[in-house]
Amino acid sequence: MLRRHLIAALALTSALLTLPSIAAEQDKPTPTAKEILAKSTPVEWRTPDPQNLLFMQLPTGRVVIELAPDFTPLHAANIRTLVRAHYFDGLAIIRVQDNFVTQWGDPNDDENGDKSKLRSLGKASKTLPPEFTRAIDPKLAWTALPDGDVYAPEVGFSEGFPVGRDPASGQEWVAHCYGTVGVARDVAPETGSGSSLYAVIGQARRLDHNLAVAGRVLEGMPLLSGLPRGPEPMGFYADPAQRVTIESVRLAADMPAKDRPAIQVLRTDSASFAALVEAKRNGRNAFYPKPAGKVDLCGIDVPVREAKPAH
Repeated sequence: MLRRHLIAALALTSALLTLPSIAAEQDKPTPTAKEILAKSTPVEWRTPDPQNLLFMQLPTGRVVIELAPDFTPLHAANIRTLVRAHYFDGLAIIRVQDNFVTQWGDPNDDENGDKSKLRSLGKASKTLPPEFTRAIDPKLAWTALPDGDVYAPEVGFSEGFPVGRDPASGQEWVAHCYGTVGVARDVAPETGSGSSLYAVIGQARRLDHNLAVAGRVLEGMPLLSGLPRGPEPMGFYADPAQRVTIESVRLAADMPAKDRPAIQVLRTDSASFAALVEAKRNGRNAFYPKPAGKVDLCGIDVPVREAKPAH
């Protein structure tokens, strides 16, 4: 009997001694995004296909957009045609609606524009079949988020894009999160050609699977989200002087390799991305002592970096 009591006492003492270390581990601050990325490996980063990378030059700086041809192949191809014909050069940002979108294209294409002065689309198609959703492709990388969503039965990331899925219909689509680039259209579904595009700067998930998504902004969102807002109801600039001229749009594939910025995107099927998601969900530090325990699809930014040249 005495032996059993001694063993129990020793076990209790050992457990009590480990409690402070367990508590210390639980109170240890979660690694920051910077710390997580500092430990990432080169294979966890991908270089976007230069055929899918657009450089839009504004007077204030450069906006970099990655197209999403696996989700909207017809629109991606049409946009490439427009860019190679220099269609966007000299056009403008024509609309900035607060908490919604920044839109660019031909100023004569809005409600008050002179339709007789519309710029020709050249060899690009004027209309395209609506690519609002696509069939779920098991071959595409998929990183599911565990916390659910209001707008889709399932959400996650595929090839760096925030994606909603509906297993019942077998469809998936790129979600309208901050930085998503969509295709403006008229009422008819097939009227979105890619000649007018918008970037989400606020709450726009209600557009999901109602408009085609062309891609997402990798760099330069402050240049689009920090512009003066246009008047109600839709934010189109009434004063042409407020428009921001687009100096040029170029496809990386058409630039000399030495002139292409070495942009890399963290793979959303990587361990480092999983660590970033978990840090968002359950991160704690002195300022955030209580973890949120959840994260929404649009609450996660996929890291982008410009790789340093090899020496």
